[in-house]
Amino acid sequence: MIQPLLTINAVRSAIQERKITTLALMEEHYERIEKEDAQIGAFLTLCRERALEAADRIDRMAAEGEPLPPLAGVPVAIKDVMSTRGVRTTAASKSLEHYIPPYDCTAVARMEAAGAVVLGKTNCDEFAMGSSNENSAFRPVRNPRALDRVPGGSSGGSAAAVAADMAVAALGSDTGGSIRQPASFCGVVGLMPTYGRVSRYGLIAFASSLDHIGPITKNVKDAATVLGVIAGRDPMDSTSANLPVPDYVAELEKPSRGLKLGVAKEYFGEGLDPEVRQAVESAIDRLNSLGCEIVPVSLPHTPYAIPTYYLIATAEASSNLARYDGVRYSYRARGVKSLSEMYRRSRDESFGAEVKRRIMLGTYALSAGYYDAYYLKAQKVRTLLARDFEEAFRKVDAIVTPTSPTPAFRLGEKSNDPLAMYLADIYTVTADLAGIPGISVPCGETRDKLPIGLQILGRHFDEATILRVAHAYEQAA
Repeated sequence: MIQPLLTINAVRSAIQERKITTLALMEEHYERIEKEDAQIGAFLTLCRERALEAADRIDRMAAEGEPLPPLAGVPVAIKDVMSTRGVRTTAASKSLEHYIPPYDCTAVARMEAAGAVVLGKTNCDEFAMGSSNENSAFRPVRNPRALDRVPGGSSGGSAAAVAADMAVAALGSDTGGSIRQPASFCGVVGLMPTYGRVSRYGLIAFASSLDHIGPITKNVKDAATVLGVIAGRDPMDSTSANLPVPDYVAELEKPSRGLKLGVAKEYFGEGLDPEVRQAVESAIDRLNSLGCEIVPVSLPHTPYAIPTYYLIATAEASSNLARYDGVRYSYRARGVKSLSEMYRRSRDESFGAEVKRRIMLGTYALSAGYYDAYYLKAQKVRTLLARDFEEAFRKVDAIVTPTSPTPAFRLGEKSNDPLAMYLADIYTVTADLAGIPGISVPCGETRDKLPIGLQILGRHFDEATILRVAHAYEQAA
């Protein structure tokens, strides 16, 4: 029964027409998780009781002939950096291994209010810090398309759950590419909205000026549906924008013919895998054949994006993770003899190597004597990167690029080379730094059947255009 019900529309229609019950669909997904997830590792916590309550509520509505909400009965997965009331939320870290939040993340609450059935919490890189999902304190995630490969990070569990049909949709978070890159590696759709479009309330912070929440889905229409549910002003998040939320699904039907799409030479240079280049260039040709005008643009400060990102993100991480001191709700070391030893050992024992590395980098960048040379200068370069996009969007409606310079790499391949791992984010961090929206949509495969993603970037709060372009390409391809 699961195979025909892979999309939100299919699930909602089947429940509305009483062809299947939400409860039966939920149980089938749990059976699939039990069968498949032992080797994939996508889930950290399942919440059957919560899912059962939601399923029962939707089935009663369907039985009484009530109009169903937009995500009625849809089995979803939530990245384990989003707070869920009464359900363990770990951020894939030992420091929060036993933490149970007393409140819900706004995005999760809006998903459930729209009828979604939350199956469980998905694995990720610890505190969302990573590009491979090998940094989880509990276990790595494997790519369902090739079990010897990474699913991408940090939202690898969410992308793997959707790709393996263990969930119809999922929520991820994106700080430097953590929705789009896993979507590319797993062959699904990943959407990062504009900074401020979706509330961050209840999201465990990595880098507060860069963090975004967004959907991972099977197709573009589903991404548009989920975004329409979770977007909008939230009084609990002062950075959420008080702007109207368009009907993103209706916007998909607008023609793409006549749109101007920018192609930046900086995204097609050294380090781009030849098969990825060929697939992305073919996708651009397909968009051109659909009536889109392809326009060369330049984003000259792109080479500085990685060092800029890894100064700003680590500085903010250093500040945000200072709260995990073993005093209030995080891991506390045992057998300590002094307060200072308790602080030191609690953090040393509960944080993984990558988190420690980023805390040290960030603390150094913020330290006396180095703040101006590193952090302040990085913020100035961030402004230049944003201006590059502003200038380009005066000429074009959207920009098309590869999502990642390579397809999914092997587990362990880059674990001992942090710089090589960081460079995997070279095409995605720029959008986070500029605060603009981006989407990754599948655009082909390598000879080894590894998925390749096409990234589409848009103006601030213009998710409608990038969704329209992605949908037009998806339908044609």
